[in-house]
Amino acid sequence: MRIAVIGSGYVGLVSAACFAEIGHDVIAVDNDAAKITMLEHGEVPIHEQYLPELLKRHLGRGIRFSMSNTEAIQDAEAVFITVGTPPSATGEADLSFVEAVSSEIASAVEGGKVIVEKSTVPVRTCEWLRKSLLLNGARPGSFSVASNPEFLREGTAVTDFLYPDRILVGADDEISAGTLQAIYDPLTSGKYYQQPGVVPAPGVPPARARIIMTNAKSAELIKHASNAFLAMKISFVNAVANIAECVGADISQVCAGMGADSRIGPGFLNAGLGYGGSCFPKDVQAFQAVAKHCGYEFGLLSEVMRINAEQRQRFLRKVRSALWTLRGKRLAVLGLAFKGDTDDIRESPAVEVIEALLQDGAKVCVYDPAATARAQAVLPANGVEYASDPYEAAAGSDALLILTEWKEFATLDLEQLRNLLKYPFVIDGRNLYEPHQMAEAGLIYFSIGRGVGVPKNMASLVSRRGDEIQAYTSLLDPPSVAQAATVA
Repeated sequence: MRIAVIGSGYVGLVSAACFAEIGHDVIAVDNDAAKITMLEHGEVPIHEQYLPELLKRHLGRGIRFSMSNTEAIQDAEAVFITVGTPPSATGEADLSFVEAVSSEIASAVEGGKVIVEKSTVPVRTCEWLRKSLLLNGARPGSFSVASNPEFLREGTAVTDFLYPDRILVGADDEISAGTLQAIYDPLTSGKYYQQPGVVPAPGVPPARARIIMTNAKSAELIKHASNAFLAMKISFVNAVANIAECVGADISQVCAGMGADSRIGPGFLNAGLGYGGSCFPKDVQAFQAVAKHCGYEFGLLSEVMRINAEQRQRFLRKVRSALWTLRGKRLAVLGLAFKGDTDDIRESPAVEVIEALLQDGAKVCVYDPAATARAQAVLPANGVEYASDPYEAAAGSDALLILTEWKEFATLDLEQLRNLLKYPFVIDGRNLYEPHQMAEAGLIYFSIGRGVGVPKNMASLVSRRGDEIQAYTSLLDPPSVAQAATVA
């Protein structure tokens, strides 16, 4: 089938490449000339596993690129809208890019095309899109509108597309429902999985992908409700982690016990710096705005956002507690992206923490496997150095901070780190290590929701007063912390 994808950001580019991978003829559009030139030369502007391979495989055959929406729309049977929907000043989704695209589609649409909203949008967007197309000159009966929300995680977006938990289609008419079912047939029938040379499955290959058919409003609501629920799960476990720290429990053990319950599940039960990225922060705000429009005060979402913001502040208090003062200190920072396996720094907790450290007068030397170039465009030049590996960042630093859960950060040479650091402090915002593991390596280890790992030969540096743990001369926050993990 001939498909146009309007917008070549994370969602649009991955979708275009994956549509080509399952056998469709795709033209992807973007208004950024430099990006289009890069893509036409087979260069991928984002860090995403398997995306370079798919682009190389299908460029000039199953996929091509253009800056002309009209050209793409006229030749397509289905048009997917994947433009940005950033938050407005009020927290509502800014749909101006969607509206702008709709006016261009209206002038080119004919012959019963299916217009598919794939960006994350509030409920009733398909309804407004239908009205906009008609107001801008599209003839009644010349198009259908449907919702097909994406559930792609940055870093694993290609496998998420090709091996989905579910494909969600919100259609209010038989034409759009039938078209989308045909587009995804290689996955839902299992034909794609039987072909040689397919992208490897992340687990056991499925016989076929599951498709869920709803009306458009239900599909739009499912997307926002899903992201808000996952954000709530993250904030909930971080709140529990703060209690665990107070009473002497280990949040890793708590999460394992909770996640073993099939009604809860282990996914997203990871204490840390909280959620970030381009989806959860804006989607929670947008969903709350939808609720307000309906006359419902969704207070739970306000608390989810409050806990998430507070989690960064609690981490900063840990850093200050370990080092007493930050002015003039040199800190090694591992991680810039909002999560591992991506170069995306939008709403990144790591960037927010670094900015706060700089405000406190610290200097940072940071390493990230993929996000350095993007961070250099955002972080101030003064006070920030960029290292080529974790050990260069650690050399001569007063402490090491882990802010992103890249896999390579979980397998560091701890003895080498201890020898490179000026002081033996590691403050881990992602719980990548066990406290006793760090203590055995001679490091004083602070993490989230667990006791402090302290080598026995350094016990004099970390003393107890009642239920308080004192690192050098400053108190660890919160004030009542469980017994530190002391290792001989």
